[in-house]
Amino acid sequence: MRNGISNPTASLEVLNQVDYAEAGVYLRGVSDILADLPVSDIEVAVDRLFRAYQQGRTVYLFGNGGSAALASHAACDLGKGTMVDGKRPFRVVSLCDNIPLMTAWANDSSYADIFSAQLRPLLEPQDVAFAISGSGNSPNVLNALRLSKDGGGVNIGLTGCGGGKMKTLCDTCIIVPSRQMQQIEDSHVCVMHAAFFGFRKRLHTAERAKGASIGNYGIPVGNR
Repeated sequence: MRNGISNPTASLEVLNQVDYAEAGVYLRGVSDILADLPVSDIEVAVDRLFRAYQQGRTVYLFGNGGSAALASHAACDLGKGTMVDGKRPFRVVSLCDNIPLMTAWANDSSYADIFSAQLRPLLEPQDVAFAISGSGNSPNVLNALRLSKDGGGVNIGLTGCGGGKMKTLCDTCIIVPSRQMQQIEDSHVCVMHAAFFGFRKRLHTAERAKGASIGNYGIPVGNR
């Protein structure tokens, strides 16, 4: 048994949700998935993010539903949590946060355009388009990746379900080895936090070589 189910290759439509009725079964499935994550792909993605920082590029994150929430979460972590006193901040933007603009594009054009339309006037060569999609097949995510690819951007994907159509559009694609959406989303949060700490480690190493410091690796909890 892997991923908490007897048939991990079953499609999303036919997975038996009763398999996840017990918390222990569900959590063991998540643990199995985390043990099988493609760590080397995560490291390559972190290298691409750090290169973008060094070159003064901007990272744009986007996704739908839970992936939209993670895009905003990751933009907060990478933007705020990597600040170095006296140094320029990392430019990280979530394309999921301007609700009026997204609904305007969805209403007046198409929901498939809500990310690509935002990205079109902003993207510069070597900027990073960071797409998050559990299925890898969301049309609005794919359209933004195509626009980035055509505009000279660097595409990073975070997905599951074998990668879907997204994987062929990405320079680096992190594919969670599961077809169960909730466990894919759980794993995506872990991947993004791992990427965040990997980025901070690279930044810490670079700044320490210059005699600077970003403090310890822990993030102040504050009132969260």
